[in-house]
Amino acid sequence: MSEPVNQSRRRAAIATAAVPGAMLGAAAVAPFVTSMTPSERAKAAGAPVEVDISNLKPGEKLNVEWRGKVVWVMKRTPEQIASLSQIPASQLADPMSAGSKQPAYVDPKTRSISPELVVMEGVCTHLGCSPVSRLTPGELGNDWLGGFYCPCHGSKFDVAGRVYTGSPAPTNLPVPDHKIDGTKLVIGITPDGKEA
Repeated sequence: MSEPVNQSRRRAAIATAAVPGAMLGAAAVAPFVTSMTPSERAKAAGAPVEVDISNLKPGEKLNVEWRGKVVWVMKRTPEQIASLSQIPASQLADPMSAGSKQPAYVDPKTRSISPELVVMEGVCTHLGCSPVSRLTPGELGNDWLGGFYCPCHGSKFDVAGRVYTGSPAPTNLPVPDHKIDGTKLVIGITPDGKEA
């Protein structure tokens, strides 16, 4: 005959086996949970970047890395600013940047907060190549007023990053959120201090 089942002993045995099992399960899951949180390096890569623009002279361009992309910070000359209104709208695919990525607080004609300083991603919107500076008027033909040229497939952009009609690039060069505070530029933050 079988002995009656001792329920309290059964519960004690189950609890004794369950505790180490739960600990092993937690130990197995912990690395997966930890891997889902961003590393300090990843957090830093997306953080706003401060740039000292006090020594930037007219016509000069800085390359800054932000979120793994090259961002150009360029101080335009008076001639370069004037050239923006000399390009016929018919030669630009999106002259007012209606279909391009840029914050609402930048002037669509200059694509900047102030006409002198332009901030834009230095990555062609066609296939991600890096355009090169061709800032000298006439450098790419008699009607060329200066800008950027993508050597991969021939896209052309003016000094505001607006793409020329007939270029493979579908949109203007993106303008990231940024804030100008005297001689300091902060990329990745809006003028009212909100992080992008």
